[in-house]
Amino acid sequence: MTPTDNQGGLAALLGKGLVRVASPGGAAGLSILIYHRVLASRDPLFPEEVDSVDFDRQIAHLRSSFNVIPLLDAVRHVRAGTLPSRAACITFDDGYADNAEVALPILQRHGVSATFFVATGFLNGGRMWNDTVIETVRNASAAQIDASSLGLGVHGIGSIAARQAAIRALIGQLKYLPMEERLVQVGRLADLVGAPLSDRLMMTSNQVRQLHAAGMEIGGHTVHHPILAKLPAAQARAEIAAGKQELEAIIDAPVRLFAYPNGKPGEDYLAEHVGIVRELGFEGAVSTAWGASRAPDPFQLPRFTPWDRSRLRFTARMVHNLRLAAAVA
Repeated sequence: MTPTDNQGGLAALLGKGLVRVASPGGAAGLSILIYHRVLASRDPLFPEEVDSVDFDRQIAHLRSSFNVIPLLDAVRHVRAGTLPSRAACITFDDGYADNAEVALPILQRHGVSATFFVATGFLNGGRMWNDTVIETVRNASAAQIDASSLGLGVHGIGSIAARQAAIRALIGQLKYLPMEERLVQVGRLADLVGAPLSDRLMMTSNQVRQLHAAGMEIGGHTVHHPILAKLPAAQARAEIAAGKQELEAIIDAPVRLFAYPNGKPGEDYLAEHVGIVRELGFEGAVSTAWGASRAPDPFQLPRFTPWDRSRLRFTARMVHNLRLAAAVA
């Protein structure tokens, strides 16, 4: 056995011990992980984004210390009060093509299921507004982007750090505009810069069917990924309902789970949207509030993003999440 093998074995033992300490006596706690993308290789612009090596390692870590179950099963256990100890679920938001191309084979190799929340308006060649901003900045050839004519300022992009700062600034300015205004502004920005943009970032309908056929759960995530709290109630209902119907037509099966876009309770969605999701026949829904559920509302299940790459730090992040639940339960 090599020193690396010894270190890996020690990390596994310590990780299991940490989880047991955080969940004494096998107390039930549901940890739901959020992923968006799993890249084939590291992206210099987003070095913190999970790639295939990271994801494979994280799923192995998760299986070694947690009881990984499908989210729909977890929702039903929550309702019945039968949630197993150290339960964990894996979820993906938005519908990126690499979910099917990169993440799915890794999930299958480890024998675990995940839920994929898909915004239907971007399937088959579409692109989310924030990705239009990212790819515009990534592929711009000039030393700066002068978007002052759009009220978006001037941004130097002469280095990777400068491009990262420009992306953060532009997305920050655009994020909470009304949906239609935001789309118009993003389109103007892309036209102004004139950089080439990919039309293969998001899944096709066939890839959604591929995930479903592989035993993965497909969940609703609206059509256009709006901030529901910024919409009139009728428009919010239409976004949620149409996304559900479109996915059901694609997979020829019920869509039973929902993820609120952006997902901050009281900021991105409100109690009225929880009611709409319930009325439309979903069985459960997830937010992006941190923590692990012990006595949860199945229509506002918290989730968190695991960004730590080492086994011990990854497990420590999971343990911290379990302790958040203990503090608020």
